[in-house]
Amino acid sequence: MSDLAAAKGASPTEAGGAPAQAVELRLEQYRSELTGYCYRMLGSAFEAEDAVQDTMVRAWRAFDRFEGRAALRSWLYRIATNVCLDMLGGRERRARPIDLSPASTAATPVGAPLPEATWIGPIPDGRVLPEGGDPAELAAMRETVRLAFIAALQHLAPRQRAVLILREVLAWRASEVAELLETSVASVNSALQRARATLASNDVAATDARRPMDDTQRALLARYVDAFERYDLDSLTALLHEDATLSMPPLELWLRGHEDIRGWLLGTGCGCRGSRLVPVAANGCWAFGQYRPSGPDGAFEPWALQVVEVSGDRVAGLTSFLDTERLFPLFGLPPVLDS
Repeated sequence: MSDLAAAKGASPTEAGGAPAQAVELRLEQYRSELTGYCYRMLGSAFEAEDAVQDTMVRAWRAFDRFEGRAALRSWLYRIATNVCLDMLGGRERRARPIDLSPASTAATPVGAPLPEATWIGPIPDGRVLPEGGDPAELAAMRETVRLAFIAALQHLAPRQRAVLILREVLAWRASEVAELLETSVASVNSALQRARATLASNDVAATDARRPMDDTQRALLARYVDAFERYDLDSLTALLHEDATLSMPPLELWLRGHEDIRGWLLGTGCGCRGSRLVPVAANGCWAFGQYRPSGPDGAFEPWALQVVEVSGDRVAGLTSFLDTERLFPLFGLPPVLDS
């Protein structure tokens, strides 16, 4: 039995409505796009999945009262929006280390990790992006799940955030958004204008979304993996932009530029020497599960989920998420890597 079918309360069939399996199939076809919407709203893959599951359960329980009075997709987005607004009520925004403090140096003490709720988290592309489809549309969708864009969205008030995502990312009409939020078109347009102004005041760094790998990108990533696994820091830093950044949530510390990144990797971060990288895709970017040597038996243990942001022919940002206990299963990465 699926998680949805196992939800408490009467099923559509028990309530005399459509067959349960048919209802579940109709709801499940929207799971991926709803996850993308909730992730943009909440900034956490795990919270997004919780929000979507709550949405599905509410829709399942209320399906017999739905009766096609509105489009199913619009109805589900209304439920998902209300779930997200409830979850966002009264809490601090999520952020990236780069948004919270000035850059550190290679000599800066690590400091204590901050709570998970502080940070924007990564999400697998496969959870939020459709399979196949028009390459240009996919590239545009990847842009809207980049870490910098998700972080910028968190500066918006929750209802403004919903308006901007629905209007600018999902291309809903103002009248559709007004109906969903039970407000006026004028109010939606005003909220969108304020949201655009807020985003414009926050510098959203330009990086390249992941695309079908061409020869240039294939060569860059192959050189990155080779340099990192050999721990050749001359070759590694040669692949970075001069102002490239390295951050490591849940640590607040972050670094900018060749000298400090190199100094960190040779000093406090020297335990990364000998690591192996397993490719995945996260937030519209190329990413890697990083495994460090774990002992004399030659095995490697999870250490970080690296999101590699590329701009042109160089790496612009490296974000190493250290919560491997939850992130590696999310990305389908094995718990141990054999030699």
